[in-house]
Amino acid sequence: MEQKIKIKTIFITLLAAAAMVGFGYGMATALKPDTIDKSLPPNDQPAASMAMASGTPMVPANFSDLAEQVRSGVVNIQVVKKVKNVGFGAPHFNGNPFGGRNPFDDFFGPSPEGNSPRGFEQRGVGSGFVMSEDGFILTNNHVIEDADRIKVKFADGKDFTARVVGRDPKTDLALIKIDGAAALHPLKLGNSESLKVGSWVVAVGSPFGLEQTVTVGIVSAKGRVIGSGPYDNFIQTDASINPGNSGGPLVNMNGEVIGINTAIIPNAQGIGFATPINMATEILPQLQKKGHVTRGWLGVGIQEVTPELAKSFSLDKNKGALVAEVFKASPAEKAGIEQGDIILQFNGKDITESKELPRMMAATPVGDKVALKVLRNGKTITCQVNAGEMQEKEVASLDTPRESLGLTVQNLTPDIAQELGLGKTGGVVVANVVPGSPASEAGIQPGDVIQGVNQKPVRDVDDFVAKIENAGKQENVLLLIKRGNNNLYAALEQK
Repeated sequence: MEQKIKIKTIFITLLAAAAMVGFGYGMATALKPDTIDKSLPPNDQPAASMAMASGTPMVPANFSDLAEQVRSGVVNIQVVKKVKNVGFGAPHFNGNPFGGRNPFDDFFGPSPEGNSPRGFEQRGVGSGFVMSEDGFILTNNHVIEDADRIKVKFADGKDFTARVVGRDPKTDLALIKIDGAAALHPLKLGNSESLKVGSWVVAVGSPFGLEQTVTVGIVSAKGRVIGSGPYDNFIQTDASINPGNSGGPLVNMNGEVIGINTAIIPNAQGIGFATPINMATEILPQLQKKGHVTRGWLGVGIQEVTPELAKSFSLDKNKGALVAEVFKASPAEKAGIEQGDIILQFNGKDITESKELPRMMAATPVGDKVALKVLRNGKTITCQVNAGEMQEKEVASLDTPRESLGLTVQNLTPDIAQELGLGKTGGVVVANVVPGSPASEAGIQPGDVIQGVNQKPVRDVDDFVAKIENAGKQENVLLLIKRGNNNLYAALEQK
């Protein structure tokens, strides 16, 4: 099985003033995406000051003019949080991206009252950048989350107290505001959709407390999914990004912000991730106006269409999003979407990978009608769906198992169903998975409940065995599995 990569959000650094680069240009009070200047592609060659070096036409001669152009918008964000003790020693931060470890521990010890019942103060530093002349600043949500005090420091040494205007944990973005500042220099916004792999980019921030640090690299990849949230769509870069860069800008050669530096792979070199600026501009008006983001909701659990599943559904290639579950009273149920449907298009746009559907749906205003092209039982149909409103607890997508064989099942008795938290006893429960078998490699787990074979319900063990035998030498057998609160499909490859 593919090894999971551990990802860190990158924000804390010892006494680091993480530079927040001003981004958004000429934006006044309203932060609207339509103010973005898209007249020039974000990776056109820069002005004469960035002329190509002799003998190396693909490498800019220097980056000093570009660095000087953006540094006035770069700010340092310092946060203070009062933390109550939990037992002895450092506190536990629930849900933080460092795996339950207090992210400040690497750089800050407890204050003198750290072991008192009153708790102590934790301090940390991150980056961000100016969005508008009247003091709006963008950063990562994990930089300012739960902070009691936020201070913003500029390159000229001036500092201001900031307040949180809005934040969105699902994209790890936050909008803060300072008052009383004058002559701010917001940076221009680029177009991350036009960004090409191999383009030169510059990261500005305060890694490890080294303020106004400029690092240079290229875009290594786009559309990376790193498991940090339901809308992962990261720009990967080899520009050096370290703790303290979080929330700072990734800038193209025109001095336009095309990403927000967000995450790193621990112990890796030359691998950093930035949130595309276009994703930020989609939600900024809501952050400013409402303080949070309202997203469109379809009401389905989906999974990737693997090559094995594609064969089972008679697709010529693996594409689309497979509906593993339709939530009750959801927009999808009302529109007639069914379990086992494969959604191929969203408002006329092809869905090549399942991860695209949650992003498309989330960007749809609540109440808007969308057209879905769906494959059902080998036939293509169109469904009209009215976008609902997503609640924080609702899940946009599911993990995908691989195909499997080599498992032992037993009847799902009322006692077992109760133990598993199930309200009904239809199906069979996986009692054992043979080590080294296709089932083991696929991730099928004891406790999984097999509810269907080839899109037909399974009553008990005898019915399950009969349906497997009836499949004969069919190359792939499709299983519907319930795991916890989620439904998902797996294709069994007959050996």
